[in-house]
Amino acid sequence: MPKKQIVEYAPMSRYTTLRLGGPAEVLCEIAGVEELRAALAAAAALQVPVTLLGNGSNLLVRDGGVRGLVIHIGDGFQQISDPIPLPDGRYALTAQAGATLTRLSNAAADAGLTGLEFAAGIPGTVGGAVYMNAGAYGGEMKDVVSTVTALDAAGGTVSLTNEEMAFGYRHSALMEAEGPLAVTSVTVALSRGDEDTIRTAMREFNARRREKQPVTLPSCGSTFKRPKGHFAGTLIDQCGLKGLRVGGASVSTLHAGFLVNDRQGTAADYLALIAQVQRIVWEKTGVRLHPEVRIIGEDAPVTGA
Repeated sequence: MPKKQIVEYAPMSRYTTLRLGGPAEVLCEIAGVEELRAALAAAAALQVPVTLLGNGSNLLVRDGGVRGLVIHIGDGFQQISDPIPLPDGRYALTAQAGATLTRLSNAAADAGLTGLEFAAGIPGTVGGAVYMNAGAYGGEMKDVVSTVTALDAAGGTVSLTNEEMAFGYRHSALMEAEGPLAVTSVTVALSRGDEDTIRTAMREFNARRREKQPVTLPSCGSTFKRPKGHFAGTLIDQCGLKGLRVGGASVSTLHAGFLVNDRQGTAADYLALIAQVQRIVWEKTGVRLHPEVRIIGEDAPVTGA
């Protein structure tokens, strides 16, 4: 593939919504399935680890960076099909893994298809969304996904049904795969709806996000998973932790469930803040908070960084 698509020691702060983290030893921009297959084959031949990256909206990279190959599935890999009628009366839309959830939900709305309104403002790609079963406002990817197509480490094509994806709360079978399973496309099955009603719901969800979430600051969205019977943000707020700061990272004063990088913090700052919030919430409420953000990388600098 063109050399301009391969970058050594690429700063991961440019590829994540948290805007922090060390470099990737090698980062490769993918623009098609064959390029993805070639990148996976090269990594396998050289026996180097592979990290798959979409929009980086739920990712925290440690300050030392990421060893091996980071495959960035983004702008050049985001085609969305026209709707295809299904025998059960629903319609299928297939999106390449790099398409954003916002683009996919808008494509559904344009076609008068309902079911993806919840995803309108989630700042991730389709591939990342099925990896973690992204969701909001009562909806999740598991509710709409029909089929996920991926490449395994050997470059072979794998097709997974909704059942085989074993979706759970912020979880899918992709997280349990022994080697890298790189999502290439996702097919969703949606029902016919009223476009005005669909658009109204999307606008309302986006308005709620702007009003209640720190969308203008670098963050990874909700930092913690929802504890059973509780809401992480409510617990953190009740413990008086809004505004708690470690270096350049702080607990949002707008929504306590969001930890933000508001003063050009480091990954060490952010991790220390996570640990402090976990400790205080546990001491005061007896509830353990577990990170929803995916944490990768090294504390010590990767070779040559």
